Amino acid sequence: MKLWFTKGVWTRKNAEKKIETLSFQDIKSIAILRHAALGDMVLTRSFIIEARKLFPNAKITLSVISNYTRGVPDDLVDRVHIIHGTDQRDTPLRTRIKKIRELGHHDFIFDLAGGNRSFLTCLFTPAILKFGFPYRKIRAWMFYDVATCRSDLNFEVNDMLNMLHILGAKTEYPHVYNMPGEAVQRDKPYVVYFTGASEPEKCWPHKHFAELITQMAVNYPDRDHLILDGLKDWERANRIMDSIGDIKNIGAVRADTIEETTALMKGADLLVSNDTGIRHVAITCNTPTVGIFISGPYRYWPRYNIHEAAFPREKDVTVSVEEVKNACNNLLNRAQ
Repeated sequence: MKLWFTKGVWTRKNAEKKIETLSFQDIKSIAILRHAALGDMVLTRSFIIEARKLFPNAKITLSVISNYTRGVPDDLVDRVHIIHGTDQRDTPLRTRIKKIRELGHHDFIFDLAGGNRSFLTCLFTPAILKFGFPYRKIRAWMFYDVATCRSDLNFEVNDMLNMLHILGAKTEYPHVYNMPGEAVQRDKPYVVYFTGASEPEKCWPHKHFAELITQMAVNYPDRDHLILDGLKDWERANRIMDSIGDIKNIGAVRADTIEETTALMKGADLLVSNDTGIRHVAITCNTPTVGIFISGPYRYWPRYNIHEAAFPREKDVTVSVEEVKNACNNLLNRAQ
């Protein structure tokens, strides 16, 4: 085994010597740290699939945090390790560290989180080599043996896979996610719209969504146009429905579990959404998406032809309805 790079990667002085003594068959256990919410969690599936191919004899442990267990890809790993998250803030530090240590020794650790809890996990977990992609070089020196580049200008799955590329992995593109579940069966084909996000500031204005959905319903009368109901007040479908009025091929739909959400996404012709985890679920289902971003989209925009991004090119400008509609038309026409 060797490290495949000339520039742009940080390594400890002894990392290359350690690698040279190993083969891919020698690696018996790897740990993947992914302390993240639903959207980031499901995107991890591609990394796990590629790691399984690269290390055929390794047992894979996925380390997550207690407040973010929705969408954990337990179908792809041998073990899930859960440490204390923000829902357990009062847990004493000694207890937290004890839980971290339960991860145990691994041949390789891949930190796909790059946050305080994953830094702590790297610090207290022994391994032959630890890989990460921190934004700041000092963190590479503090926690890892090998650190690859990370940039908000790259789709994050690409940056994660670079930790395998440096070992010579030949990963697939477009990415493979193997998201389990079957598509919802409906009488008519349908487009899904999700108007929510993790916070109101990341949401495209409701009046814009109402105008877009109305125009799409008229332009594509052969399809149902479904507004996915969210959990929070600013994500409720009725806020859009009240603005639209009674149009026969527009309706609201609920998906309360990850299984229901996946089934809905797998059956959709298109998802139109803010920058949110629902869109990431659609990406892993190979469903075309139009993402509406308040700021730069590149970290969460896979650059293959079933995904579009609408985002402002200037400060304090809102993406127009026309731009989002054109992106929708492009994808639906391309699919036909």
